[in-house]
Amino acid sequence: MNTLQNFSKGLIKENPVLVLVLGTCPTLATSTSVSNALGMGAAATVVLLCSNIVISALRKVIPDKVRIPCYIVLIAGFVTMVQMLVKAFAPALDKSLGIFLPLIVVNCIILGRAEMFANKNTVFDSAVDALGMGAGFTLALSLMAVIREAFGNGTFLGMPVPVLADNKISILTMAPGGFFVFGLLIAMVNKFGKHKPKKRDFGCAGCPQAAACGRAANGGCGAETEVAAK
Repeated sequence: MNTLQNFSKGLIKENPVLVLVLGTCPTLATSTSVSNALGMGAAATVVLLCSNIVISALRKVIPDKVRIPCYIVLIAGFVTMVQMLVKAFAPALDKSLGIFLPLIVVNCIILGRAEMFANKNTVFDSAVDALGMGAGFTLALSLMAVIREAFGNGTFLGMPVPVLADNKISILTMAPGGFFVFGLLIAMVNKFGKHKPKKRDFGCAGCPQAAACGRAANGGCGAETEVAAK
């Protein structure tokens, strides 16, 4: 996998939210406005980038038996630094994100990339993977936020949108609306994405009881299944 593929896989093919379905809780909670979505996406990307780089650099030093606790300690340190910076330079965003900013520590995307990628690859590849996954997370958050804020609140980045401001669908800013938009985007990715499920092979070649089965002479179970389906 080259650098471009390593980065781009996180946008659509392996999008952490819409394909891998990770980080659902902060996605639903912070996608009520575009500003919150961008802030959460940026914070998570910074933590993901820093933790991936450090974990990859220390992958041969960290004992295998305690790697998960070590990952959590490293991630918690970076989350603390990001939270302090947000509080200092963007207090309104810190207040808006609330508890979900420190909860980046237990975000499945951060820990998942540390265990599945940074622990097995070089520092450069881990950094590229973190940027791609962070961009994919931010993209998914932003798409949900645009729909929920524009149609649910009638605004975009806090500014009223003509027509929509007078015809709000308020439920979109609530939990049921969040789940609806989330499911809608996942359905669209599954429909137009290239990751189609493979068809199951019902042939008799891999069946351990094929020799004793009378159906093998008639084309096997697969043929009977196709006939029944027709």
